Amino acid sequence: MFREIHSILLPEELDALHRIADTAPFVDGRISNPHSSVKNNLQLHDQNAGQQSSRIMTDALLRNEDFRNFVFPRFIAPPMITKYSDGMHYGLHHDAALMNLGQLTMRSDISCTIFLSDSDSYEGGELHIRLGTADVFVKLPAGAAILYPSSTLHEVLPVTRGERRVGLSFMQSRIADPEKREWLYELNEVAALEGLTMQKENFARLQRVQANLLRHWGEVG
Repeated sequence: MFREIHSILLPEELDALHRIADTAPFVDGRISNPHSSVKNNLQLHDQNAGQQSSRIMTDALLRNEDFRNFVFPRFIAPPMITKYSDGMHYGLHHDAALMNLGQLTMRSDISCTIFLSDSDSYEGGELHIRLGTADVFVKLPAGAAILYPSSTLHEVLPVTRGERRVGLSFMQSRIADPEKREWLYELNEVAALEGLTMQKENFARLQRVQANLLRHWGEVG
């Protein structure tokens, strides 16, 4: 289950993230995965800059209703800015199933790439996701985000011109089962699109089903 969300970042937030990336130091991305033989990128390496940029991106995600309805977020890993210059790439891999957030261990259900660079400012660098025998290639405008299952095999193709800047994050959903999460998302979409045209009693019944399924399937805490 994939979801593209456009304009998740406001223009002023995008500008602020680029100012941070222009001035803060970056290091070899393998600092967070030293055993990786396929990772070839750079990631932000400054505590203050990292906290500031993470807060901007987290706030943008959480205020977006479509994001909340799609993810049902329980935990969000602080988004990190990474960049790829000419020749850099990230080979085929899956994201770790469990991630440490301080004293908390988080299960990664959904991965998120927030595109920061204008899509015409660099060549290559597409996010390639394998979906069974199908291939999905994603390159979105600046400020847009793609959400996709953390369990999928995916890669970032080599950048051949310019610089690709993105924010990366991972989420644990309150609905662990992706199929159930999709059912709830579809119910929410129907309620949002058709609720005002339904009879009040039938709309109330639909909302009761939504709430009871969330109560039955949802993880709390």
